Amino acid sequence: MILGFDTATPETTVAVVHGDEVLFEDAAGPGPDGRPVAGRALLGMVDEAAAAAGGWDRIATMAVGRGPGSFTGLRIAISTARAISQARRIPVAGVDSTAALAAGLRERAGEGRPVVGIVDARRGEVFAAADLGSGAGEPVVCAPGDLADALGEGLGGAVAGGDGAVRFRTEIEAIGCEIPADEDPANRLSARQICLLAAKMEPGGAHFPAGVTPKYMRRPDAERWLERNDGS
Repeated sequence: MILGFDTATPETTVAVVHGDEVLFEDAAGPGPDGRPVAGRALLGMVDEAAAAAGGWDRIATMAVGRGPGSFTGLRIAISTARAISQARRIPVAGVDSTAALAAGLRERAGEGRPVVGIVDARRGEVFAAADLGSGAGEPVVCAPGDLADALGEGLGGAVAGGDGAVRFRTEIEAIGCEIPADEDPANRLSARQICLLAAKMEPGGAHFPAGVTPKYMRRPDAERWLERNDGS
């Protein structure tokens, strides 16, 4: 069984899968203050998922979304995965969050159409990865209007989704992508996809804690603010 979770977006999502069977899946959106709840909700959701699987002894692998996404969210997810792995000696597989988002869109779009998973990167930018039919490629970070150049050819008629696609709908639709309605589940990253992608990894793709690192792709805002203040 694989227990997976992701906190790269404002959503905290956890799942357990056994083969193609989903034994547990849950998600928690931002709290009343608009902030993600991962810091206080993730561990409880993970324990609930393990219980639904029949206990930690039934979990063969953990899978964690390694980004790109929220700097704070990635730190929470990776540190939680490392701590559980160390305590329970369960190997961890790191999965690109953009790839998991694209995998959910693939289920929606079917074969034959490109899909693009897009995460809001703040600062007027997005993190995105395209699946042209053989799985999601490496993510990029760019302004939403520059996606076509950043991801290359083959995006004509693509289905794009994610909180970044929703936020920058006008710019992304302008490059020829179709975006589901804002409230469509396809715009939400699913931990089920984190688990399913981990299951497809080559043997040895799961490691003990030191083998999984976050995919930040940018410096955190705090570093930029400190650098700016030191130069003022």
